[in-house]
Amino acid sequence: MAIVFEKPKSLTSKEFHYCPGCPHGIIHRLVAEAIDTLGIEGKTIGIAPVGCAVMAYDYFTCDMVEAAHGRAPAVATGIKRARPENIVFTYQGDGDLASIGMCETVHAATRNENITIIFVNNAIYGMTGGQMAPTSLPGQVTQTSPYGRDVKIQGYPIKVAELLSALDAPYYIERVAVNNVKNVKHAKQAIEKAFRNQIEGKGFSLIEVVSACPTNWGMTPKKALEWVDSDMIPYYPLGVFKDRSKEEEAK
Repeated sequence: MAIVFEKPKSLTSKEFHYCPGCPHGIIHRLVAEAIDTLGIEGKTIGIAPVGCAVMAYDYFTCDMVEAAHGRAPAVATGIKRARPENIVFTYQGDGDLASIGMCETVHAATRNENITIIFVNNAIYGMTGGQMAPTSLPGQVTQTSPYGRDVKIQGYPIKVAELLSALDAPYYIERVAVNNVKNVKHAKQAIEKAFRNQIEGKGFSLIEVVSACPTNWGMTPKKALEWVDSDMIPYYPLGVFKDRSKEEEAK
């Protein structure tokens, strides 16, 4: 009997620690499938963040490094410059990347460092119990915004893809989602393209993945995926925000 579906070789057999219904498992699989497809497992180095994915080193079969909170792009930069023959990626959440790590993210992007960043935006701090994140929506109820995010007090959410696409240097920035089959299939293509850009030496690629957090949103997994579609995606529209390959083709 032909095998039509199996675990990617770049994922270990360790059971995920994530909450039931958490899409981190889907995103891990997509990253692993990209590594398998491109045949780069033996030379890939991943950077684990501080956040829900802090133990990502348990799940990928490639070499992994643990970074201090928010410093994954800086660690990735150092590794890539020291070992340019390796493929280096970071896997970060919105608190890690868009709050304490915003400086590292922006400066890695504006230098067009030849690294790949997988940025998971679930609009809340997951590991620490559901506090308001830089990406929490206006009016969104969290542990630290019990009456909803008030933009007059807490400001507006940070739209990372839009912010970084305003820079001249980054090569490829796209926002995807993993709330349904169609979006998961497209997310896979985008993540693979981001890795391929690095293999070809093109520079900085960031894939923002709009995701869910059923536990801290106080929703069932099904309702959380529906909320991604009804509330998250309208505020964080999907699409390519920067692709310098298109600019180069147009010249």
